[in-house]
Amino acid sequence: MTYYKYPKFFQQSDSEAFDTLTNPGAVTPHSGIYRCEGCGREVVSTQGHVMPPQNHHQHSYSQGNIRWRLVVGHN
Repeated sequence: MTYYKYPKFFQQSDSEAFDTLTNPGAVTPHSGIYRCEGCGREVVSTQGHVMPPQNHHQHSYSQGNIRWRLVVGHN
């Protein structure tokens, strides 16, 4: 879970960037904080760099594949 103290530093966005799931090892499409859809682990990744690889962390069968969703980003 991502937390913040000062809401004045954040603005809600309806950008499609937040709807896209990114696979492990893929090029990061947008700089920001990404959350794993299966387990909730969060990482920071910079646009143009590579997302954490598949073996970054392990999932149980019930958690499914590792897929990253942008939860905090900037333009």
